[in-house]
Amino acid sequence: MRKVNSRQLISIVMLALLVVMAGCAPKPATEADKPSEEEKKETVYLTFASGSVGGAYYSLGGAIADTMSRVPGFQCVSESTGASIENGRLVASGQSQFGFMMSDAAYKAVNGIEPFKEKLALKALFTMYPAPQHILTLKGSGIKSVPDMKGKRVSVDAAGSGCEATSKEILKAFGMTYDDIKVAFLSQPEAATAIKDGNIDALFWNFAYPGAVVLDVASARDIELIPLPEDIMDKLASQFPYYRKGKIPAGTYKGVDVDIPALEVGNVIVVPSDMDEELAYTITKTLFDNVKSLAEVHPAAAQMDPATAWQTSIDLHPGAIKYFQEIGTMK
Repeated sequence: MRKVNSRQLISIVMLALLVVMAGCAPKPATEADKPSEEEKKETVYLTFASGSVGGAYYSLGGAIADTMSRVPGFQCVSESTGASIENGRLVASGQSQFGFMMSDAAYKAVNGIEPFKEKLALKALFTMYPAPQHILTLKGSGIKSVPDMKGKRVSVDAAGSGCEATSKEILKAFGMTYDDIKVAFLSQPEAATAIKDGNIDALFWNFAYPGAVVLDVASARDIELIPLPEDIMDKLASQFPYYRKGKIPAGTYKGVDVDIPALEVGNVIVVPSDMDEELAYTITKTLFDNVKSLAEVHPAAAQMDPATAWQTSIDLHPGAIKYFQEIGTMK
């Protein structure tokens, strides 16, 4: 048998090491190995400004955040706020990326009308649902119309709220002021307790139907909803671009078996004026693609209608315009 000398042995070992190292070397990346464009994108973080706990804004805000977080590359949270007025300031300042506002509050925000001290740079994505003004009393109160409230104890909602502003404008349309009533500025839960306990005679509330606090009062007391005359609603709608005539359908609440003519104000989703067009488009499309799941959280979302949702009290964002033109509801 032939002996291998030391020099040959070293050569054999070196050759073996080279073969092993060649096998361990990284392979050139193929197209399949390269990250996709989606993977390259950074996560988009969004904050939605909703409303106070227990209201439609709050529950729908949570649903919107969940919906957006299911979109690849997005993470969204909903924050509890003081609603419309605060939301406008949060979105305009960039502290929140989008949020709810009542149409009248949005109009006042972009035009610098009280309670806003300056014009806010906001655009609308769409009107999500209408909110009729509920004017409620109890049976036997003797109140059948707004003028009947003279001298009575009436809550006009929390001071500075969008509902309070609407309440004041309705009274004014009848030639009335707060001096004509014993005014109270109560939150929704406070007003519900007060009217059940007989501490107020009537109240104003603004929200989508069915309102949880109305259902609560109707479960304990016999309620009446005060209708607004058509001429008063026409007067307000012609004076203010954010109002329109509407109704609370018969059967919405226990004991209310006829349609109640009511002044409506839309609820819009607002964004900063300079939001990226593609981002605004994605938000708008995603929410309309998920109306059914949003409505499972709050029935107001079932009223989202792309045929009319582009009709807002402030200018639409270009990204929203792109969506509504794409589906053919806006020319």
